Amino acid sequence: MAKPLVVEFGNEDIPLSLEKIDRTKLYGYVDTEVVDESGKKCDLVTIAGDGQTLISKGGTALGYMSPDGQWRKKADLVPVDIDGIPIIAVRSTFDSPVKLDKTATVDEFLSHNITSIYLLAPEEGAPLEPLMDELKKGTIYSFPFSFRGGLEAHAGFLLLGSDGNLFLLVGVPTKLEFVGLNQPAPVVPDETLPDEAEDDLLDFSLV
Repeated sequence: MAKPLVVEFGNEDIPLSLEKIDRTKLYGYVDTEVVDESGKKCDLVTIAGDGQTLISKGGTALGYMSPDGQWRKKADLVPVDIDGIPIIAVRSTFDSPVKLDKTATVDEFLSHNITSIYLLAPEEGAPLEPLMDELKKGTIYSFPFSFRGGLEAHAGFLLLGSDGNLFLLVGVPTKLEFVGLNQPAPVVPDETLPDEAEDDLLDFSLV
């Protein structure tokens, strides 16, 4: 059984189980299977650089090498920022209770691109009623969320759906780049020709 997400509200710990909601559960999916002439299922392979050797699944791997050509273990790698300063990794959100002490406005929530949606279900006997009363008012709680831990945490939003279910939405801030103002079309003045000029343009004597 997966480890629950524990949130702290009103000095009470509330364990919540997560079920990821993806497109396949909402809309279903189509699985394409490729077979040969005899109906046997085909497997995907990789063609090596020589253009002839076929490498089956599991036959390739990634490796890490130092600038001087020495093999390095992944554990030896240290992430750094653009200035070369080591980045301190974040822990998984499941490692300790999450205190719900920060809220987000609707505008703040909508300014994020949501990448993952989880349906939350409280464990039996969890003191959920005080939290539900607050969420029914439209309150959105926010906290840093990292599923397994890593270099950085994403933004997590705990809210109540219109169907009365608890949801955790995970996303990243939307980055908008200013391109420029729309340039209005130039207004060309209506230059009317004098009567004499019109007479020059319309010479019916040539008809």
